[in-house]
Amino acid sequence: MTKVFLDYDQKALDDAYDQAVYAPNRDQVLARLAYTSELVRKRIGAPERHRYGSADIERLDFYRAKKPGAPINVFVHGGAWRAGLARDYGFPAEMLLNAGANFVALDFNNVLETGGDLLPMAEQVRRGIAWVCKNAERLGADARRVYVSGTSSGAHLGGVAATTDWTKYGLDADPIKGYALCSGMYDLRGPRLSKRSAYVKFTDEVEQALSPQRHLEAIRAPIVLLYGSLETPEFQRQSAHFADALTRAGKIVEIIRAEGYNHFEIAETFGNPYGPMGRAVLAQTRLL
Repeated sequence: MTKVFLDYDQKALDDAYDQAVYAPNRDQVLARLAYTSELVRKRIGAPERHRYGSADIERLDFYRAKKPGAPINVFVHGGAWRAGLARDYGFPAEMLLNAGANFVALDFNNVLETGGDLLPMAEQVRRGIAWVCKNAERLGADARRVYVSGTSSGAHLGGVAATTDWTKYGLDADPIKGYALCSGMYDLRGPRLSKRSAYVKFTDEVEQALSPQRHLEAIRAPIVLLYGSLETPEFQRQSAHFADALTRAGKIVEIIRAEGYNHFEIAETFGNPYGPMGRAVLAQTRLL
C-alpha cells in the first residue's frame, strides 16, 4: 500500500472525499431537502430575490422575519463545489423566521461553471455576504447581528469568508457576529490529492488562499463547527483539526459531534430547532 496522504492510499483518500461511499442515502436526502424547501415556500411565501452582483447567478433569496430589527443568517449551500442552488436550501427559513430571524440563501457559480477555479466562487460568497451587511437595515434586519452558516463545501466557503478582511469590502473589520459551519473542509491539501482534483483546478495559490486553517490570525468571530459521527473519516478529521487549531490560536470555537448522523442527515437538521445544527444556530444567534 502506497500512502498518498496521512495513512491513506489513493483509493481510501478518494473514498474519504466521496460522500456517496459513506452516505448511501445521499440522493434521497437531497431530494427531500429540495421538496421540503418547496413546502416551506408554500407555507411562508416566496422569498424576495435580490442582486448582489452583476452576473445573472449573483442573486440571493431573502426570507423576511415577521418583526423588523431581527438578526439575519446568511447561508452558503454545499454540493461538492459543483452543484446546488439557493431555492433547494430554503428549508431552514421557516424555523428561523419562527424563532425571530431573517434568512438568506446565496446563489453563486459552481466550479464547473468557473472552469475548475474555486477563487471566483469564494469571491462571490464574500460579495454576497458583504451586500447583506451593507443592506441589512434597508431589508429591515439588524446590521449588528449578521451571522453566516454553511454546510459541506458551503462550510468551506463560509470558513474562507471567516478569514476575510472585510474592510476591503467597505465594512468594519468584524461585521459578522458568528459562523456555524457544518461538515466542511478547512485545509485543501487532502481534497487536492483526492479525485476531486479531476474537476477542481487546485494550485498552490488556491490551496494556500482558500485553506481557512492556514489563516487563523484573520479570524475575528466565534465559530461553531459541526460534524456527524457517520461522516467520512476525512470530514471528521477536518472539523476536529480546525477546532484544535482555532483553540490553540486563542479563538472562540465550539465543536459539536452529532451522534448517528451522516453528511447529509446532519445538514437536514438545520431546519429543526431541536436538531444539532438548528439548535446550534439558534444558540449562536441567542434565540433560544
